[in-house]
Amino acid sequence: MDKIIALQPIWRQPKFRFSALTIAAMLLAGGSLWQWRANASPQAELHISSLQTALVRSENFSENLQLRGVVLPQQTVFLDAIEGGRVEQRLAEPGSYVEAGQPLVQLTNTALQLDFISREAQVSEQLSFLRTTELAMATTELDLKQQVLDASHAIRQLERQIGFSKPLVDRGVLAKEQLRTMEEDLAFQREKLQLSQQRQQQQLTVQQVQKKQLQDSVAMLSKNIGFARQQLQNLLVRAPVSGYLSEFQVEPGESKAPGSRLGQIDIPGRFKLQAQVDEFYLSRIQPGMSATLQSPATPANPQSIQISRIDSRVVNNQFSVELLLPEQFQGKRGQTLIFDLLLEQSTSQSLVLPRGAYLTDGGGQFVYVLDQRGKATRRAVQLGRQSSQSVEIRTGLVAGENVIISSYRDFRQADQLQFNTGNAL
Repeated sequence: MDKIIALQPIWRQPKFRFSALTIAAMLLAGGSLWQWRANASPQAELHISSLQTALVRSENFSENLQLRGVVLPQQTVFLDAIEGGRVEQRLAEPGSYVEAGQPLVQLTNTALQLDFISREAQVSEQLSFLRTTELAMATTELDLKQQVLDASHAIRQLERQIGFSKPLVDRGVLAKEQLRTMEEDLAFQREKLQLSQQRQQQQLTVQQVQKKQLQDSVAMLSKNIGFARQQLQNLLVRAPVSGYLSEFQVEPGESKAPGSRLGQIDIPGRFKLQAQVDEFYLSRIQPGMSATLQSPATPANPQSIQISRIDSRVVNNQFSVELLLPEQFQGKRGQTLIFDLLLEQSTSQSLVLPRGAYLTDGGGQFVYVLDQRGKATRRAVQLGRQSSQSVEIRTGLVAGENVIISSYRDFRQADQLQFNTGNAL
């Protein structure tokens, strides 16, 4: 009688178990080998003709900073609208040379013109009132003088009559009552004269004060009208100095508010260099520090310049410095120049290596040292101060070693490199 045998799954069969274990062992061995190769020191072989090398030197290191500056006039006078108004006419073109006092732009302002007319009318009215008051004071003064004159005349007549009448009274020809009446009239006229003189003096004092007040009022109004006249004259903008008119953005028909910038005048003859510096160097840069300017016209004859001004305000992580250019400098406004700013002059010997692409590719953490057999070894270094041409090596290298300073991008950070000194493969 036949017996039914149950089939086992394929993965439980002995032959399959043996094959699976074999494949797993092979995969594990391959992975281990790959990991060992990955952890092992990589080595690459390149052609030596593509390299740029330099020797480590021992010399006095000068730390400098290479900056890019913009040429600007040493002295600039800004043009602002003293009085606002509408641009009626532009009388000069941007970039042209203008003389001091030359008209540049004509503005119109109806409000200022109406204000000037109103002030003129006020001054005329006040002057008319002053003349009327002076005439009235002169008339009053004449009346008082007439009263004093009349009283003095009456006193003299009474004194003469009394002198004639006394002998007649003594002889009985003239009554004593008439003499007494004349004496009373004489006393009245004397009191009247004294009172008139007092009024005259008082009136003179009052007139002087009143006249002084009116004159001060007229002077103030005249000053105001002079100021209003000056405002009208300011509508014609003139050049305050002689020079080149730059950034003169004025178009007929547009309105300018009081104090708005119209342009600027660059005084020719002397120039300065303005550069932006990273805020990291704010504490290290001082006025009077030296810099070397490489002139495009004379590259073999660098010029020495100095920092004249530092603007310590930090904007976008930068601050600005200004350097005066030599009088013989021939350039134009807006020209860009490159200069080296000397930060520190070292008196001791330091290991120095020229700058190159290796600083960027290696991050300044390692370099490749090349031997005479064409083999380069990766070595960790510590960098110090830097300049525009070289960098200070603090640890990791010795003087006389040959270092690759070209790009490391193709080296893949290999620990060792074997360069082909013959033909390229």
